[in-house]
Amino acid sequence: MKFDVNKYRDQFPIINNNLIYFDNASTTQKPTSVIKSITDFYTDINANVHRGTYQIAEDATFKYENSRKIIAKFINAKNNEIIFTKSTTESINLVAYSLGLNFFKKNDEILITEMEHHSNIVPWQMISKKFNLVLKYIPLDNEGQLDVSNLSELITEKTKLISMTHMSNVLGSVNPIEKIISIANKKNILTLIDAAQSISHIPIDVKTLNCDYFVFSGHKIMGPTGVGILYGKENLLNSMEPFLTGGHMIKDVTMKESTYNLSPFKFEAGTPNIAQAIGLGEAINFYNQYDFNEMHDYISKLYDYLIETLKSIEGIKLFSYNKNSGPVISFTINNIHAYDVAKLLDTSKICIRAGHHCAQPILNKFNLESINRVSLYYYNTKQEVDLLKKSLLKIIKVLT
Repeated sequence: MKFDVNKYRDQFPIINNNLIYFDNASTTQKPTSVIKSITDFYTDINANVHRGTYQIAEDATFKYENSRKIIAKFINAKNNEIIFTKSTTESINLVAYSLGLNFFKKNDEILITEMEHHSNIVPWQMISKKFNLVLKYIPLDNEGQLDVSNLSELITEKTKLISMTHMSNVLGSVNPIEKIISIANKKNILTLIDAAQSISHIPIDVKTLNCDYFVFSGHKIMGPTGVGILYGKENLLNSMEPFLTGGHMIKDVTMKESTYNLSPFKFEAGTPNIAQAIGLGEAINFYNQYDFNEMHDYISKLYDYLIETLKSIEGIKLFSYNKNSGPVISFTINNIHAYDVAKLLDTSKICIRAGHHCAQPILNKFNLESINRVSLYYYNTKQEVDLLKKSLLKIIKVLT
């Protein structure tokens, strides 16, 4: 059945408040079923997981672990390869810190890209400094695409890990991760894929990708904030040191020493974000109710319409868009600061992002300090794009 955007929009309470929300690369809105799943947990079965033997504790544990199963199936992983974290950021920090403890050796090299969100830069900078490692970057070309022409020169016998984004949160550029993972696997180099932006827009099969780690945040795919996912290959997870220690992640504790549980529990110390994890499972269920090809066709056409609309406005400069881009576009307006644009659009209840988007190296590439960004989701419409254009024309008329 053809994707019906109006019926889809009806599932999102906040959309019915005349809000035009174009900041979906930052976070997505939540359908009623996700909101209800969180409310139902606190109303009906609020208890800790993996501890109590009473009924609501067992019910809470079942729903929590069932969510893990839903997520594992969604990306074709084993249940024990799915770690609940609080965010993509924490997932990357977990891997970085743990590998720093027992994997990396002095002068080993880590390869990332100039396209990364700060969450996939700063952790590697910190452990590189702490453990005397070398951090290298795959560059961007002048079009905002990843330049892999010299990849063979960047990779050396000391390269131990490649960590990279699947889709840029600023440019929408989709990187050739399959090619890079294949090269890395042939050289026994670990790979980590940051799928925070792509998880809603590109079908994922981690077994086919054959990456070692794969991370994303629940709130980027209509789930709650405060829950993220780390996928790791089972053998790697079981060989890694824990990131956080405390309750539940242990096998045995004495006054002298402690031994640790196996994955996933080794990496889920303390009381987890139970309601959020359950909400993420429900978000995946909601996502799976709709035909991906229909949704993808809809948003691709809407993205094309957005691009043509913005190109028709004199004074706007677009950055790095092509047929393979995700539904994200950044732009500037001649002689108008990005923050002024965003604040004035807000007076019309139009939400876009302004700033460096936690990706300063990208903006430095284009000699910019701030930029505007419009990012689409499946509930956005052509009518909303038309209203965006109308408001932008007013802003340009007033401020220039």
